Amino acid sequence: MLRPLGGETVNDWPETIFALLCRHRIRQVALVPDAGHARLIRLCLAEPSMRVITLTTEEEGVALMLGAWLGGQRAVLLMQSSGVGNCVNMLSLGVLHRTPMPMLVTMRGDYGEFNPAQVPMGQATETVLKAMGTLVNRADTAADIGPAVEATLKFAFHTYRPAATLIGQRLIGAKTFGKE
Repeated sequence: MLRPLGGETVNDWPETIFALLCRHRIRQVALVPDAGHARLIRLCLAEPSMRVITLTTEEEGVALMLGAWLGGQRAVLLMQSSGVGNCVNMLSLGVLHRTPMPMLVTMRGDYGEFNPAQVPMGQATETVLKAMGTLVNRADTAADIGPAVEATLKFAFHTYRPAATLIGQRLIGAKTFGKE
């Protein structure tokens, strides 16, 4: 279960992202299923021009984005911050081969986290991505999401490099188990 933090109201950030993916002609959406991206995933599945590919592990998404680009299509990788650790070795491909690799990362180990096992990677996500040559934007409010994702997509496709938007728990809500 996800709940908004700090009194935010439920917003339409997945719809904002979906509109941007359509505008930027994204045709392949790679993902490991994630509750934070659930609404966005449903929108992508319903769009006939997009192919949603479910991965067994996030680093497959890096290879998929490279292959999509070589095949003349644009792709995006949706993942949770814990999946960034799985991609470290593969992220060099985007830099080495000058391939656009936009990533949308829902954060764990962030504001309001209840699970201590999520904190180390959540706190290291931005640093790890930057160390691998990825431009990182962050969205913590509904007002941040459009400009951050737009910047990530433009940077990736105009400069042929990896770029990511980190979608903070203040925006997506914190996972809880049980009543609080």
